[in-house]
Amino acid sequence: MVDELLPKVKANIILQHDEDDALLRGHILAALGYAESYQKRSYANEPLPATTEHAVIMLASHFFESRDGGTGGFFNDYVGAAKQTWDAVNRLLLLEKRWEV
Repeated sequence: MVDELLPKVKANIILQHDEDDALLRGHILAALGYAESYQKRSYANEPLPATTEHAVIMLASHFFESRDGGTGGFFNDYVGAAKQTWDAVNRLLLLEKRWEV
């Protein structure tokens, strides 16, 4: 799944070289782990829904762009950018969340 998401994350952050692929794979794994924890489900044996895939791509991209601890990305001078990213990711993940106790 990580290898399927890698080119999508790279396209999202407009990255054309392969030098950061190992780092990006780690960010994708972290974003997938967050998605599974938030949604209380595992995607080991099922495909990612489109909304979850988009959330993972957004979150992995955010991790990459803010790896220095800053906001990162295009809106790096806007202090609310990180919160907006997390809000969007969480809203997307909410659509496939399992509400079981």
